[in-house]
Formats: sequence, structure tokens, C-alpha cells
Amino acid sequence: MRIVHAIARLNVGGAALSVIELAAGQQRLGHDVIVVAGRIPEGEASMEQVAVDFGVPYVHLPSLQREVSLRADVAAIGAIRGVLRDRQPDVLHTHTSKAGTTGRLAAVSRGSARPGCVVHTFHGHVLSGYFDPVREHVFRLVERTLAHAADSLVAVSDEVRADLVRLRIAPPKKIAVIPYGFDLDARIRSDAATRARKRAELGVGDEAFVVGWAGRLTAIKQPLDLVRTIAAVDGAVLVAAGDGELRAEVEALARELDISSRIHLLGYVEDIGDWYAAFDAFLLSSLNEGSPVVAIEAQAARVPVVATDAGGTRTVVDDGETGFVVRIGDVAALAERLTRIRDDRALRTRLGNAGAERMRERFSTARMVEDTERLYRRILGR
Repeated sequence: MRIVHAIARLNVGGAALSVIELAAGQQRLGHDVIVVAGRIPEGEASMEQVAVDFGVPYVHLPSLQREVSLRADVAAIGAIRGVLRDRQPDVLHTHTSKAGTTGRLAAVSRGSARPGCVVHTFHGHVLSGYFDPVREHVFRLVERTLAHAADSLVAVSDEVRADLVRLRIAPPKKIAVIPYGFDLDARIRSDAATRARKRAELGVGDEAFVVGWAGRLTAIKQPLDLVRTIAAVDGAVLVAAGDGELRAEVEALARELDISSRIHLLGYVEDIGDWYAAFDAFLLSSLNEGSPVVAIEAQAARVPVVATDAGGTRTVVDDGETGFVVRIGDVAALAERLTRIRDDRALRTRLGNAGAERMRERFSTARMVEDTERLYRRILGR
């Protein structure tokens, strides 16, 4: 098969990584695959080198950008249409909202020459909780319309699928659930030597209780709740990998609560896989998640996760078995669960071992590639 993947940008995050891993897996099956990706905004880190490392060819389209711009969006539709014309793919598989919009419109504009299989994956969504009610209403109308331009929609978790059905984006029969898949053993480290090395970088010993976090310091991730939670757990040290517009507010709150010495803001790091070895627990305080990849990676590294019940989090974290899931915004509950993990090493080990086993069972690259292949072939009638 000839396959074109389109994604708004190959920035650091689960969506970009999953697309790269999927494309690489499809190449191993003998398919002709490319990834079309847009501009990475200033302040976000790139994963384009990961595509190079995996041997996945990608086409950079400067006009494909996250921000809404009529001129750029029209240009992106034309550019993707040109890719479809030149490559004549069997499959167009779009990812993230902007690439999903421009890519599906490009496919429709090809008329009878459109690819035989058009699929769009929701790696999460921005249809609730991100914007004001007016913009949310507009985005929902757009997605309902665009759903007709795809042969199938894909959700990365049952929870994302349930949201799409609840918001009337498409009927249940049109939405397939294909969870993420990653080469976890290649990405993460949990050995003692790596643990000692990363903790030395922090200036803390093995006895310290270190809590990890990774992502964008933006409102949907509720990073201020991270700080409040750490303040409520005596002696806990927070290591946050990532950056964003709320960084200054995070630093200010840490000063206000007098815990600046216990907060390490790393910014974007290229060796996040090594940092998991340094953590005793992992914390997520988000308002919404698709299928949190950092929670998958943390548990694969035998690090228990304490998280809010946001989006597809329960698909990843088994409450009481691989970590804990609490009500969104409940800082006291987050702190209480972290304290339990801090004080009970046997519990920490039990949760960590269960998480490592289950993540490898649920989130393998081979399973993701097989599920996607099956969907394509059903649509193409092969």
C-alpha cells in the first residue's frame, strides 16, 4: 500500500511519536509510507530527528500550522492536495485537528481521485475544556461535517471514543478504537546506574522521594496543581520536563509556597526516557487527556502513576493496581496517594511491577500496526 500520514507538527508529544512509530512499523511490512508535517511553533521542541532515526521519510509543509490562518490553511490544503496528486496513495491518514481539517478537505477536493481509504485519528480532542463555548461550538460543527469526509475515525482510547459519540461527532459504528503502541524497551530506562546518574544531576540521593511530570506547562495540564500537590507531600521533589506559557506562574507559586528548592523545571529534554529511572512516582493533574503517553512510559519503567480522571487516563492507569486515579482538581487526594507511595515501598514495588507488565501487553507497536492494517484493508476491501 501507498500511505500518506499528515500531522500538524512533529513536536515532542505522544501524537507525533505514535505517528512515527506507526509509519516505521508500516514500512517494515513493506508499505510505501511518508509523513507530511507542518511548522513547529516557537517554544515547542521538535521530534523530527526521531523520524530520521526511524528511517521515516517526511515532507515539511510550512503552510501547515496549528494557528488558525485562512491564507495558510488554504495553502496547506493545496500543498496536501499536491502530495496526493503526486503520490496517488491508497491511504490518507490524518492526525490532530489542523492536519485533519486540511487533509480531509484536500482529499475531498480530489473528487473521484481521492484516496480509497481516508482515516482521521483523534489523539485526544479540543472540543471541550480548551476554548470558550462559542469556539467549541464552531469546532464541533466543523468536526461533524468533516466526519463525512473520512471513511473511518479512530480514537486512541474508549474514553475519547465516548466523548466523540457524546458530542455527536459521528455515530459509534464509524469510530474505531486503536490504542497507542510504542517500542517501550527502546525508549525508557529503569536501571540503577541511570537512576544514580540522573539523581546526581538533580543533586539528590537515592533516599529522596522524586516525583516526575512531563508535558506542556499549559492550562489544560493544570501545572499549578502539580505545585500545590508537591507542597502537601513532605519532602517530595518535583521534576518537570517540558515548558510552556505557564512556567512563570509555576515558578511564582513555588516561591509563594516556599518550595522552590523542591521544584526542578528542566524545560524540554531529549533524554526523557532516562529520566524515568530517577522517579519514584509520576504525577498528572490534567483537565483532559487523550491517552497519556508519559503515563504509559512511566509505568513501563516501573514508576507508579498518580493522575486525575481525565479523558483516557483510566485506559492507561489501573486504579489501585498500577497507580491511582482521583477526581479532577482534587489536590488533597493526589497528595494523599503520593504520600502512600512514598511511605509504603512494598506498595510502590507492587504497583510498579504490575504497570511494567501491563504497559508492554497493551501498548506494543506490533499490535497498533496490526490494528491499523486491519482497518485499512476493511475499508479498501482487501
